[in-house]
Amino acid sequence: MTVKTRITPMLWFDHQAEEAAKFYTSVFKNSQITNVARYGDNMPGAAGSVMVVEFELDGQRFTALNGGPHFKFSEAISLVVNCSGQQEVDYYWDALIAGGGAPAQCGWLKDKYGLSWQVVPEEAIAMMSDADRAKASRAMGSVMNMVKIDLGEMRQAYERAA
Repeated sequence: MTVKTRITPMLWFDHQAEEAAKFYTSVFKNSQITNVARYGDNMPGAAGSVMVVEFELDGQRFTALNGGPHFKFSEAISLVVNCSGQQEVDYYWDALIAGGGAPAQCGWLKDKYGLSWQVVPEEAIAMMSDADRAKASRAMGSVMNMVKIDLGEMRQAYERAA
C-alpha cells in the first residue's frame, strides 16, 4: 500500500531516472516503483520516453525526473541510511557503491549516479552524542579518519581511557 506523505524528495537525472529507481529499489527491502509517467507529444523529452518515476524506499516516497543534463547532484544534500549494526553498514555501503560509486570520508559515498549517501550505524550516533564529552570526542575523532564506518574501531576509540 502506498502511503501519501506531505514531502517527497525529487531527484533530477539526465536520463537515468528509471534505471536509478530500479537500482535503489533492489538495494532496499520493502521498496517498489509505484508509477512511471512518460513524455507525450510536444513535451521536452522524446515522446514515449520516461519522464517521471515514483518509487518508495522502505516506505519513504521519492520522485525521479529525467530532466536532462542541466543539473547535477552535489554533496549539499545526501540521503542517510540508518543502520542497526556493522552488517547493515557493510551491506548498504557495498550495494550503493557498486557499479561505479565512489567512497568519501566519514561514512559518505556517492553512488554511480552521483547521489550522496551517508551510511551510519545508529550506535555511532549514540557514541558521538554521549554526555561524556571526552568519549564523544574520541568517537567523532575516529570517524573523521574513516571512509566506511567501522564500529569496532569506533568502539575502541570511544572506550579508550583518556
